[in-house]
Amino acid sequence: MAVKPAEGVAFEYNVPVVIIGAGACGLTAALAARDGGADVLVLERDAKPTGSTSLSAGLIPAANTRYQREKGIEDDARTFFNDLRAKAKGQSDPQIVMTVARASGETIDWLSEKHAIDFHLVEGFYYPGHSRLRMHGPASQTGADLEQALLVAVENAGIDVLTEASVEDVYAYADGRVTGVGFTRPDGAVETVGCDTLILACNGFGGNPEMVKTFIPEMSSADYCGHTSNTGDAVRWGEALGAALGDMASYQGHGSVAYPHGLPLTWAVITRGGFQVNIHGERFANEMRGYSEHAEEVIRQPQHIAWDIYDLHCEESALGFHDYREIVKLGAVKRADTIEELALLIEVPPAALKETLERTQACARGEEQDPFGRDFTKGSPLQAPFLACKVNGALFHTQGGLLIDEQAQVLKNDGSPLPNLFAGGGAARGLSGPSSWGYMSGNGLLAAAVLGRIAGQSAARLARAS
Repeated sequence: MAVKPAEGVAFEYNVPVVIIGAGACGLTAALAARDGGADVLVLERDAKPTGSTSLSAGLIPAANTRYQREKGIEDDARTFFNDLRAKAKGQSDPQIVMTVARASGETIDWLSEKHAIDFHLVEGFYYPGHSRLRMHGPASQTGADLEQALLVAVENAGIDVLTEASVEDVYAYADGRVTGVGFTRPDGAVETVGCDTLILACNGFGGNPEMVKTFIPEMSSADYCGHTSNTGDAVRWGEALGAALGDMASYQGHGSVAYPHGLPLTWAVITRGGFQVNIHGERFANEMRGYSEHAEEVIRQPQHIAWDIYDLHCEESALGFHDYREIVKLGAVKRADTIEELALLIEVPPAALKETLERTQACARGEEQDPFGRDFTKGSPLQAPFLACKVNGALFHTQGGLLIDEQAQVLKNDGSPLPNLFAGGGAARGLSGPSSWGYMSGNGLLAAAVLGRIAGQSAARLARAS
């Protein structure tokens, strides 16, 4: 990966807007740029576009959408902004957070009405940090279906997506103005394409062990459940062009990944009253702080694992998720009629697990206060039959990256914009503040879809003016 001098370079062909990465950010950016009147080329490293989007549940949080209004749910940008900022303890960029909150609802409605992407609103439980029901995704609640829907929309819009095109080099002048990129093909051939504007939509650096060790050392030994192509290319190109970086220690972890299967077990089972225990049958933290920061809590447990304990009521919402149904098919979910039988199945001390259950039930009835500070009264006491699944803590994707302005234009260290470089999704500084505890459910796809659209709109305007 390199930034090379643009002087004297003759490109094989030119496209006004070039986008690196064909996940949710890149495809949304492509749709917005085409709607803005620009010709677009998307370059994707993999043979089949999947990325982090396909590995997710495909849920995008958004405020004041038609889907919410149809359900009588009142939500607005200010409420969403307050939720996002509260989760990040006020340490995220307020201008970018407000920009995204304001544009979130119209982005969902635009994708639905203009590009025929069908969303549904997830109901039945609130994700940690959200004060409204605002998760929008495909009916299957799988990122693979969201990715496929975006690919269909891009094809219908006549946008070219070139796969197996691994961008290696960015060509630019000394002032940071990008003139084109070079990419390799599977046979080793190198091709070049010139551009008026470049959008970096190639996510973060979770797949780069050295960068993880440098910026988020506490997760250097954690399992990585993100896309292996997230190797930090956008950060390295941006730095070489003089871009500023922000919140590089920020990331999305997950404290409930079915082990050893590597599939995320939705936090819905916890939200509705479930809890976690270690191999000693004991709880060890407040599970409702957020599943991202909870990853570290699980990693610190003996053998680096935990057990999710829940019941059929908790499972109701989980069954709406494709990943959960796969986990069940794999036999990872254990069921028993009594807590003692469940303890024997999962090989934890029966007396300890029984005592833990009884204490959480008492907390749910309001008879005791949870020593970890969790409010169990928002759920209901667990009842037989009981379920359990072995989980570990994992790194999903990074949340730090290139600083951008409200037009998604990449900024230099002095705060001025680079001439024609844009970024969104995991390539840009996210909405989660400086660490794992600021991540709120859906922040990754929120930044991908909304900043992708803003980047596409801005790049098209600049390209038209060139």
